Amino acid sequence: MEAFFISTVALILSCLGVWQIEADRPPAPVNVTIKSLKSNSAVVTWDIPDGDVVIGFAITQQKKDVRMLRFIQEVNTTTRSCALWDLEDDTEYIVQVQSISLSGPSPASEPVLFKTPKEAEKLASKSKDEVTMKEVGKSTQLRAGEMIIIVVVLIMWAGVIALFCRQYDIIKDNEPNNNKDKAKNSSECSTPEHPTGGLLRSKV
Repeated sequence: MEAFFISTVALILSCLGVWQIEADRPPAPVNVTIKSLKSNSAVVTWDIPDGDVVIGFAITQQKKDVRMLRFIQEVNTTTRSCALWDLEDDTEYIVQVQSISLSGPSPASEPVLFKTPKEAEKLASKSKDEVTMKEVGKSTQLRAGEMIIIVVVLIMWAGVIALFCRQYDIIKDNEPNNNKDKAKNSSECSTPEHPTGGLLRSKV
């Protein structure tokens, strides 16, 4: 009888201890969301209810209809996101998040189902982006070439105008000298007039 009483008390105390531990555990994370979804990676984010002190997180990742799990755990961190890597394209995954406190882990969050895109879709979007960037680069190069041509033409026109002005000034400066030279040459070539009918006398 005494042994039965002791075992009963021990069972009650153990139940109280378990209840106390359950009461101290933080609640499950909320607003679990998948972001930056790619064919081979993703980012899972979540929120912690206000007033809960956590020191880390634990994530379970599982392929749909497959029992194999990946378990990711981090402590001494207050981050609210985690990268999932080495995923397979065109595959469905289930993710759950737990908060870790000093008293232990929280219950798992509601499961979140997501599907990675196909690799072909990723390549198509990437090639489309590359084509767009190439077109932008080509357009920029064409505009730069046009600007260079315009600048070269303007410089050539400026040189032609400057050369013309210089030649015009030289011609203008030489015009009075040419007129004087012409007048001088005409005066030198003319013969002086001598009276006619005169007789030259010589002394005998």
